[in-house]
Amino acid sequence: MAEQQQQRRKKNNRTKEKESEWQERVVQIRRVTKVVKGGKNLSFRAIVVIGNEKGQVGVGVGKAADVIGAVKKGVADGKKHIVEVPLTKSNSIPHPVNGVGGGAKVMMRPAAPGTGVIAGGAVRTVLELAGVQNILAKQLGSNNPLNNARAAVNALSALRTLADVAQERDLPVEHLYA
Repeated sequence: MAEQQQQRRKKNNRTKEKESEWQERVVQIRRVTKVVKGGKNLSFRAIVVIGNEKGQVGVGVGKAADVIGAVKKGVADGKKHIVEVPLTKSNSIPHPVNGVGGGAKVMMRPAAPGTGVIAGGAVRTVLELAGVQNILAKQLGSNNPLNNARAAVNALSALRTLADVAQERDLPVEHLYA
C-alpha cells in the first residue's frame, strides 16, 4: 500500500516537472470586437511566448471571451509552433541573421559573453525564453508585437550551425574553415 502511494507521488512529481519545464509569458492582451447583427461581440486576444530556455521557443495567439481562456489557447498554439534554436557555448547565436514577419523585420547579431540580451519588446521576450543570453537585436519596420515576435522566431529558425552546413555539403567540419 505504501509503495503504491510513493509511486503515485513520483508520477505526480514527474508531471509537475514536465509542466514546469516550459515557461510562458504574455506579450500582449487586447480587447477586440466583432460587429454582429445585435451589436458588438467583445473578446480578448492574447499573444503568448512559450519556451524552455534550452533552445526551444514558440509564439502563439489565442482568442476567447475571457482573458484566462485566451491565454490558455495562446499557450496551446505556441506549443504547436515551437522552433529549435542552436545556441553556442556562450549562449549566443552562431551567426548574424535577419527575420521577417508581416511588416516587421528583425536583425540579430551574436554578442560576446557578458553582453546580455540587447533587444526590445516582443523580440526580447522571445530571445529570453529561447535561452539566448548574449545577443544584439533590432526591430525594424513595425512595432506590432505579434509581427515582431513572429519575425524573431523566423530569424531563429533560419539559424544553422557549422555541423549542419557540413552535413548538407557532405564534408567534414574541418574542411569548412579552409
